[in-house]
Amino acid sequence: MASIPTPSGQPADAPEAYVGLDETEAERLARDRGWTEVRSLPPGTVITLEFVAGRINFEVTDQTVTRCWVG
Repeated sequence: MASIPTPSGQPADAPEAYVGLDETEAERLARDRGWTEVRSLPPGTVITLEFVAGRINFEVTDQTVTRCWVG
């Protein structure tokens, strides 16, 4: 029987550090810090609340990160 896969951990990172950064710079920095999935969304986007390990989410207004959360 195959073993149960262990999901990879999340980077030790502070999401609030991305707020105020340019969208492109924030995405590059997140990938450099080990996030496997980076998602940029406009304000008010309807999304599901499923948690995805290794994903960081940016809410972006006028190409600037205004909110950030993981999952």
